[in-house]
Amino acid sequence: MTVPHYKDLRRSYGFDEIAIVPGDVTANPDQTNIEFKIANYTFPIPIIASAMDAVTDVSMAITMSQFGGLAVLHLEGVQTRYENPEEILSTISQASDIEITSLLQKVYSQPIREPLIGDRIKAIKETGATCAVSVTPANTKRLAPIAAEAKADILMVQSTVTSARHISKSTRGLIFSELRQLVPMPVVVGNCVSYSACLELMKTGISGVLVGVGPGAACTTRQVLGVGVPQITATMDCAAARDDYFRQSGHYIPIITDGGMSNGGDLCKAFASGADAVMLGSPFARAEEAPGHGYHWGMSQQHPALPRGTRIHVGTSGSLKQILFGPTSVTDGSQNLVGALRTAMGICGALTIKEMHKAEVIIAPAITTEGKSWQMTGHSA
Repeated sequence: MTVPHYKDLRRSYGFDEIAIVPGDVTANPDQTNIEFKIANYTFPIPIIASAMDAVTDVSMAITMSQFGGLAVLHLEGVQTRYENPEEILSTISQASDIEITSLLQKVYSQPIREPLIGDRIKAIKETGATCAVSVTPANTKRLAPIAAEAKADILMVQSTVTSARHISKSTRGLIFSELRQLVPMPVVVGNCVSYSACLELMKTGISGVLVGVGPGAACTTRQVLGVGVPQITATMDCAAARDDYFRQSGHYIPIITDGGMSNGGDLCKAFASGADAVMLGSPFARAEEAPGHGYHWGMSQQHPALPRGTRIHVGTSGSLKQILFGPTSVTDGSQNLVGALRTAMGICGALTIKEMHKAEVIIAPAITTEGKSWQMTGHSA
């Protein structure tokens, strides 16, 4: 019998399902230029530490800036709710698995203390570091002017999914074109995963788009809501929107792949798929300087009624410098991420990130099927 037709399904791909094809021409890794730009800000390395309380505090933001990258401070996290956030972070790291969800809900139920926003931003800025901050759409109108007054450099508006058009009971919701007039700083918006949503966001005049829904190690959105797109497909679709918008307008709006990357191979695949930069959470939560004490949890974990994240134990593997630049003390690709990117670019003959976008990628079997099972299971020869 004929099967009724209802919906067309297309195949989507994650990091484990593709590989990068070497180029016909190769280059020395030290000749590659991996600079990343947001509006008038240029960063020597295209790597951003995520706006998660286990990843970024004032100290981490300063150190990351000194290394040439960027770290984003969450203005709705423990840094702006508590005078002494280190004490709260220690309590979170010591909680049992049974009590952690209710504890996080309690921790984040405390009100945001607006004076602390200015204090944290000024503490970052007075060192000469670039200060990026993150807010949710619901609190943007309230908190963005405070961040602007404190001289934050970059504003990121983030939620599980953010679109240019939002239906609500509010008579006038958050309109990004108006927000750009309200705050004198570049605005980066996320997260999205589709061509059309990305294109519409870019048309509002923002300075960057965060790509990724559901792939993060501490995120359970796919399990709880069933919503999400694997990162390779999401990155490629949003890169297509970026390139089309550039052809239409002459404005190049970078896309930042956010979440789901645990090693250098994932990071390199993100750039080959079209990313201009990447945002990392759990890899940096493993740094000695990270405020999470070897733990990591999602930004939606603290939802009062429907938490969509989990606290995970990532451990501490080394210093932030090791994770970014080596020398590596592990063999799983989680350290010397910058070296991995430069090496992959050299193998592909790509001297810039935009040239890396042109590298060929192929659908490939999971690496465990190609003789790597001994490595993946921890067996020794």
